[in-house]
Amino acid sequence: MNLSPFDRRQFLRGLAVGGGVAAMVGGLPRRADAAIPKPKWQEAINRGLEWLSSKQSSRGQWNTTVYPTAMAALAGTALIASGSTTTQGPYARQIARAADFLISKSRGNGLIGDPQTDSRYTYGHGFAMLFLSQVLGEEGLLDRREELVDVLSRAVQFSGNAQTAAGGWGYVSAKEGNDFDEGSTTITQVQGLRGCRNAGIPVSSEVIEKAKEYIYRCKNPDGGISYSSRQTGSSRPAITAAALAALYNAGDYDSEHVPEMLAYSKESLHDIGQAGQSFGHWHYTYLYYSQVVYRQGDELWFPFRDRLYDRISAEQQADGSWEGQIHPVYVTACNLTMLQIDRGFLPIYQR
Repeated sequence: MNLSPFDRRQFLRGLAVGGGVAAMVGGLPRRADAAIPKPKWQEAINRGLEWLSSKQSSRGQWNTTVYPTAMAALAGTALIASGSTTTQGPYARQIARAADFLISKSRGNGLIGDPQTDSRYTYGHGFAMLFLSQVLGEEGLLDRREELVDVLSRAVQFSGNAQTAAGGWGYVSAKEGNDFDEGSTTITQVQGLRGCRNAGIPVSSEVIEKAKEYIYRCKNPDGGISYSSRQTGSSRPAITAAALAALYNAGDYDSEHVPEMLAYSKESLHDIGQAGQSFGHWHYTYLYYSQVVYRQGDELWFPFRDRLYDRISAEQQADGSWEGQIHPVYVTACNLTMLQIDRGFLPIYQR
């Protein structure tokens, strides 16, 4: 079946909301009753999308006091997950504005962000690469495509130059941060780079291989991943889940390390009631762990999804947002991305 980008999105939307359609996964039909989304989930998505889009400024950013680049990228990604693009769908204007805002943050050295106002600018840079690469894959306007290719090509180069000797990334470029690295921003870079590569932007295989080796170097005997290559020995469930998601994005399903990491993540995180295992970063943790479980197939995904989505929808505020660590825009964007992950509109999260 050959579909145009938007026709494909219409087709996928029909599968996502049309409950009785047997969506094909891995050549086998899903059980129709298990695939049907609950109406309360869709209501939560609709209310969340409306709240998120209403908080965007006319210049394309979300007026938050922290991480403005990262917030715009995460919010834009959540809007793309609904099926809209920069030119089609109910949130096309907001996505286009977010893309233009992030393009405007691109600096001469390739960094997307502002090191003068953001002390941890690699987060925003990585999330911006991810968002803009998803935009590029569906962009129909030639001038914006050309601009996106230029911005992302330089962004990829910046990430390569910012990588530490150990193969990871820190909160700032390696040269500015004394070669310090840590797991969460490393994962952000790997997913952003993979998104760029999927969109046709050249990415050095050496950079990706070094990042994979970094993850393996941080693995402890229990299968978990440490916070940093300089602080090994204590495993972090959140970073382990994020590392697995990044390895899947990098095409590494068969490494000898993956089964141990998966077993550790499942034991620590599959019961979503264990909030303590997320070290206070519940939404970050499950943004990535949901990607990991979704990749395992429907037999594991459906029961986990039901518990996760029931919890998320129950915690929604009256105005459609969600409260939590860092900022409501951040929490709302994370929750919306999780709630829409199996719709298939974001190439980076597809099986």
